[in-house]
Amino acid sequence: MAQNGQIQVALDIGTDKVVVLVGEVKDDGIIEVIGFGSQPSTGLRNGVVTDIESTVEAIQKAVWEAENMSGVEIRSVHVGISGQHVRGFESHGIVKVDGHEITREDMESVVDQAKAVAVPVDRRLLHTIVREYIVDGQDGIKIPIGISGIRLEAMVFIVAVANGAMENILRSCNKAGLAVADIVLSPLASAMSVLTEDELELGVAMVDIGGGTSDLVVYQKGALVHASSLPLGGNLITNDIAVGLRTPMRAAEKVKREYGCALASLIEKGDSIQVPKVGSGEMKEVSRQILCDIIEARADEILNTVHKAIHKTGFEELLGAGLVITGGAANIPGIESLAESQMDMPVRSASPGGVAGLIDLVADPIYAGSVGLLHYAASHPPAFIDGTTPMMRRILDRLRGWFSDLV
Repeated sequence: MAQNGQIQVALDIGTDKVVVLVGEVKDDGIIEVIGFGSQPSTGLRNGVVTDIESTVEAIQKAVWEAENMSGVEIRSVHVGISGQHVRGFESHGIVKVDGHEITREDMESVVDQAKAVAVPVDRRLLHTIVREYIVDGQDGIKIPIGISGIRLEAMVFIVAVANGAMENILRSCNKAGLAVADIVLSPLASAMSVLTEDELELGVAMVDIGGGTSDLVVYQKGALVHASSLPLGGNLITNDIAVGLRTPMRAAEKVKREYGCALASLIEKGDSIQVPKVGSGEMKEVSRQILCDIIEARADEILNTVHKAIHKTGFEELLGAGLVITGGAANIPGIESLAESQMDMPVRSASPGGVAGLIDLVADPIYAGSVGLLHYAASHPPAFIDGTTPMMRRILDRLRGWFSDLV
């Protein structure tokens, strides 16, 4: 857990933008956002780095902006990762405790046993999240310390990512002059900033619809039970608008944000908007109804894909809190109604919370992942420093101790 006054930095490398947030942990545990930087991103495709140099340049510019605003020199960051390479699966560990009171060492041992699974050589374990502990058949135990038993079990959810995707993020950060304190699954971070305790306990699905991907997580009884990424995002809506209205992509994105609606039936007939023509830049008048018809068709496809993915998890009937939508698409009016009519479950759009300071800048669904990274950083000890794991650091510290004894 972060201490009062400690500075945490989030780096969210997205398909459309790179965002850097600087946060200071306060006495009440609230994180005050004191620095913000954002730059357009062109070096990613579907959440994966494809151009190191342009990604490094965007990171450096965003860091510079955040440093100037906060007055803090940024040296290390918590960075998010997502993409279709993400794989999540359940695992089970069992250890004997021989009747004594269970200790923290026993908890660590059973979790280590649960994550000792065969992982393909091209993948790396990113998170091991405990769903529950079981003592002598009694399940639903969150913290078994002090309980006596013969057998301790752990049900865990493991997230694995592609080695190449992780290495490219590390390389981009290091080339930008940054150490990586931790790499965090982006939708896990988003969930920390937008989901309530009640939603987590009742069962909830959350989808973060970004520019290139829609990242999905599902929670049951407060624990993560599913994580995946779908190759559909808001950029497909923008592209459809550009093609349908024959207008440049930048103009298509602008009219989507200013005049878009995911339910064309909510738009008054006769409304019109002005958009520039491709090539000439001359303005032309088009029906707002046509714009919203285009948005609704693509949004319906994205939500249908999300619904199928939720159904495939097997938890659809257990989602008492329904679906929470965040990311850029959550800003489109009518998106909740469209989703509710399709999925037959409660749906709400969500902005990130639990922070103070630059609220006017970050209280927007597009920053759910960025704010969530600050929450994660404040509640978890760092797992990486300059790309080294905790075990590697312990070995290095021991070697340094041996060498100092010899001198």
